[in-house]
Amino acid sequence: MADYDRIVLSHYNISNPYPTEWPADKDESDASENEKPADSALNIANRRSKSRYSVLERNGNERRSLVPGSEKTRDGIENLVQNDEADPLGATDSVVRALRQKGLPVEEDQRLRNRFLLSSTTFTPGLYLSQVHANDSTQSLLQGLEYLSRSIDQKSASLKILVESNFERFVRAKTTIDNVYTQMRHESVEPEADKPRPHSRHASRNSTHFRNISGQGPPTPSKGSFKALPSDKKKHALTKESEFGVQGIKAPLIEVAVKAEEIWGPALGGRDREENLKMVLHSIEKYQGVFVTSVAVSDSIRRKDYVKLVEEYSRARRYADDARQIADTAIQNGTQLIEPQVHQIVMTGRMWLDVEEQIDDFKREIWRMLTSVQANQTMSTDRNRQEDHVALISVLLELGVEDNPIWVWLLSRYDYLKNKINSTFDRSRVEIEVLRRRLANAEKPSLYAIASHLKSTTGSRSENKASSLDTAPILELWDLIYSSLNNLLSIRGGVLAEVIDFWDKAQSFIDGKAQRTLPIGIDGGSRKHHRLSMDGVKDLQNGAVELVDLMREHVFSFFADPPIDDISMLYSPLPTATPNTPVTAMLSPLSHPVPRINFDPLSLPPPSPKFGEPWEDFALWPPYANSLSGVHYLGKFLSMLGTAATEIAAMRPIAEGNGSIERLKLLVSGARERSTRALCAAWNGDAELCKVLEDWTRASGTRDLTRMPTHFASFEAAVLSGLQKILYVPEAAGSKSSSMDVITPPPTKLLQMVRSQFVTSLYKTLSGMVENAEKPVNVDQDEWSTERDSSAGSKVVKRTIDGRKDAIDATNRNLRMLLTLTNLKALRKDIVPQLVNQFETDFSVKLTDESKTIYDVLGKIDTRLFKSYTHATAEKLSSIIHTGISSHSWPPNTSRPTEVRPYVYEALLLLVFVHTEVSTTAAPLTSQVISYLLEQMSLALLEAFRSRSQYTLPALMQATLDVEFIAQTMSHYTTDKASETQSQIYLELDRGTDNEARPHLQNELPEMRAILKKLRDGTRSEFACFKKQRSAKERSERPQ
Repeated sequence: MADYDRIVLSHYNISNPYPTEWPADKDESDASENEKPADSALNIANRRSKSRYSVLERNGNERRSLVPGSEKTRDGIENLVQNDEADPLGATDSVVRALRQKGLPVEEDQRLRNRFLLSSTTFTPGLYLSQVHANDSTQSLLQGLEYLSRSIDQKSASLKILVESNFERFVRAKTTIDNVYTQMRHESVEPEADKPRPHSRHASRNSTHFRNISGQGPPTPSKGSFKALPSDKKKHALTKESEFGVQGIKAPLIEVAVKAEEIWGPALGGRDREENLKMVLHSIEKYQGVFVTSVAVSDSIRRKDYVKLVEEYSRARRYADDARQIADTAIQNGTQLIEPQVHQIVMTGRMWLDVEEQIDDFKREIWRMLTSVQANQTMSTDRNRQEDHVALISVLLELGVEDNPIWVWLLSRYDYLKNKINSTFDRSRVEIEVLRRRLANAEKPSLYAIASHLKSTTGSRSENKASSLDTAPILELWDLIYSSLNNLLSIRGGVLAEVIDFWDKAQSFIDGKAQRTLPIGIDGGSRKHHRLSMDGVKDLQNGAVELVDLMREHVFSFFADPPIDDISMLYSPLPTATPNTPVTAMLSPLSHPVPRINFDPLSLPPPSPKFGEPWEDFALWPPYANSLSGVHYLGKFLSMLGTAATEIAAMRPIAEGNGSIERLKLLVSGARERSTRALCAAWNGDAELCKVLEDWTRASGTRDLTRMPTHFASFEAAVLSGLQKILYVPEAAGSKSSSMDVITPPPTKLLQMVRSQFVTSLYKTLSGMVENAEKPVNVDQDEWSTERDSSAGSKVVKRTIDGRKDAIDATNRNLRMLLTLTNLKALRKDIVPQLVNQFETDFSVKLTDESKTIYDVLGKIDTRLFKSYTHATAEKLSSIIHTGISSHSWPPNTSRPTEVRPYVYEALLLLVFVHTEVSTTAAPLTSQVISYLLEQMSLALLEAFRSRSQYTLPALMQATLDVEFIAQTMSHYTTDKASETQSQIYLELDRGTDNEARPHLQNELPEMRAILKKLRDGTRSEFACFKKQRSAKERSERPQ
């Protein structure tokens, strides 16, 4: 095969056996090879009878070098190079074979081969020795030198013998040639008689050629120069002035031609024109279809009638094939074309040239439309969106193209989606950061506003909770984030939907389903484009994976990275559109631009201030946003992200890709973790502010409670419910279309974080309730508020004392204490168990230890507040009792007392006041409060009676009356502890009584009972509140 290639290269004098284009150096030929161009159409057959490679072939009658392998360069210089040579040093008989064995492409590259051939002018000795004799020893090289010297001597001897034996012939031939040339050259002049003709082999070259000798003027006979010859000889002289011998006959020929044209031109021209016109008219009538085809093609292109265009183009091809068949037949048969055939070929050629130009322009336009059809699809309906590219591909396949339009469309679609993903995310992120900075530099929401938003989940407000969850600027930013993610991740109208649609169409082309309706082109020429190569399929799969990874990286960076610092992109001018750049790639990515977002390049928002807030580390969290709006929107974000991940996992390249599913899992879990961390931080801050939920307004259903427990329960339930959606993404997990599970269960660490924050929120809320109850509230200034929000508390207080029947006086500490105590009881009994149960149900964990701790804390807080409320009253009761019993007027002046001492009435009246306050504010606490105060009162009596050392019989009777009156009056609230204390009082009285007084006391007991009954009857109305209240049933059954 190599020898055959070498023979081809040598025969056609080319460097490559399989050239892809015509050698440029073959466009120029010798002067003797120039042929007169054929002006007549009749010479077509003669021209075509010649081989199309004739210029490459070497004919024996052509004037070429006699040395084999010689070639002529562009400059006309022959390079005498042989095809192969023996080694000048005698090592081998073929230099080409030796180089081929070393792996050099000398047969394909003629220039490289010439550098190794001694007969070439480009022979390089150093390169020759380094390649052919690279491994020769010094002895071998010396032997080669000796061989080369002998070869040179032999050739020199041969040339010397040739010159010596033919020297006379060389001299005579040279002399004859010089004389003939001089005579023809100087035929118009003759030399002087007195000047001998010089005989020199260089005479012809040193001739003056009639040029003036410097300083002598023109040559004249008197000056001994040449003599002028007759003018007829000048005409035939072989000089440029005589036009090399044709000047004499040129003028007569011109005159004859002019005369003949004047005489015979009109007659012959008229007849010729008539014949030509008849022939042209006949041709037009016969080949009318050829003339109208070009116009029909142009009209079809203008009307965008692709079906008609293909028909007209096919007809034009038929005409062209017919004309080509006529010419080929004439060439094969060796006959000349007749005049109608020539006209048909010429007309068809012109028509085909015009049609080809139009079709080429049309193809370029279709290619442009095919690569930019992506931008048009966003403006069209779904049906048109599916048919735009198919129609363009069908047209190109029908007309026939070299490049595969299916592949070109898929690549342009890939580039468009890649640019759109980058531009959509980058612009959206900058827009989000601009609004985020505006929020961070704006005024912090007041406590009153915070309270209003935290209460938005309660009752009828929940119907419109989305708009009342937070302030309007914060909701704007949430909406912008949602819109940005929706534009990127939505499977209905988002970029992800376009990526999935791109892969569906690519899969359809890979499977061959889409090609069923596509044409195969003229003569099946486009059938090859219906099949995608294995490399192409692999590239498409890699492209789909790359698009998905690009989206995944962008979304993950938004959730995981802190806010960006550079927002200059939004204020930079848009790049100039290129022909391949879709218009939509440079527009705002928002499907529905938000009119409230106005960006002024002259007033850039400053960077966000650093307050040490948790939201400063999260690009996804608006500054000052509460946990309610966060849990609402983050749930939507994670649901959208989970749905997008499941849809992506259903794509074949992702499902079959290496690590693609794991990367999707990391995306969902990473976004979930960052969202949970941000939400827990906001939840912790809101728990500290849950105290503002207390507006000191009675609950509508239960008058003993305020609305705070209901608000808190709704708030906590909303946060827990939203967190459950964030951690488990139930909407995406329940509607997944892929068997691949990309939504993994939340890790234990994340659940522990939520668990800890839930317990912390309860603790902080309880702490805030205690703070609300214990801190005095001033109508003019709310001490809850910071200096920045000093007016928020007064607004709350004014609302509570504005005269509404549900409002209470929040300035009264006792009322706050009582309502807080009832709220705590409601929390302990109903709300906290409900929340714990909801947490355990939503997150499938048990809060056994945490529940016990929470209830312990609730008990301690309840005890603390209860003691805080009753402490002042208990101290006052103790003071009254100690003062009354230790008074000098306490012992009776008579032997038989008939009244209880005033301190008893004073103490009981104080209890009446407390009873009234508790029963009207927090009725369930009445029994507990009065019973506790009775116990403290009994203890005070015991300590007061212990302060006296001895009791006389009247004093003993007085003490008995006082104790019994209190005990019988407060019998409904007597507890075991109070009874035990009363028993200790009697023992203490008995200890201070002598033996003589004890029996007398027993005798006085009946009388004392009568006095005690009389006293109780007299104070029945004053202390009626201490009696046991009969139920409605008992009152109806009481005898009249």
